[in-house]
Amino acid sequence: MTEKERMVNGQIYRANDAELRADMKRARVLTRLFNQTTEEQQAYRRELTHQLFAQSGADLYIEPPFRTDYGCQTTIGQRVYMNYDCIIIDVAPVTIGDNVFFGPRVGLYTAGHPISAQGRRDDLEYGKPITIGNNVVIGSGSVVTKDIPDNVIAVGNPCRVLRPIDQAEEDYWAREKEQYFAEIAND
Repeated sequence: MTEKERMVNGQIYRANDAELRADMKRARVLTRLFNQTTEEQQAYRRELTHQLFAQSGADLYIEPPFRTDYGCQTTIGQRVYMNYDCIIIDVAPVTIGDNVFFGPRVGLYTAGHPISAQGRRDDLEYGKPITIGNNVVIGSGSVVTKDIPDNVIAVGNPCRVLRPIDQAEEDYWAREKEQYFAEIAND
């Protein structure tokens, strides 16, 4: 079994493997190019994210700067927004659902390291996958290391569910939207 296969399967692996270094270099090049784009280069940004991620849905919008270890371990759904300074450490699979909003400086960290000094000196690592459900808001500065279910607001370090996004929440924002459009129609 290769080090990459071990990594993808959640087993202990050595990160200094040549194949993994090449994958990481590819991700670094693509994220550097992405981070150097301007607002006028939306089509090029989409092209770069399609190359970077295993899958990225329609209406993905990432505010630069952005960082990731591999990208190819990350699957992103439809209508996802990542605010400034998002970091995805994807040594294990990261799955982001539809209609997900990340505040600024959200980090998704799948990587872990041995606690023993010798294990760290031996460059051993492991990863645990993260899944973020549909219709989720992740608050600013949150550090996500575990799954987040559908229809919630989650915040903190470590990130935890703050509260569900329930029908009362949906009704409140529907009224706000209706009022907004009524106001601009009268201007």
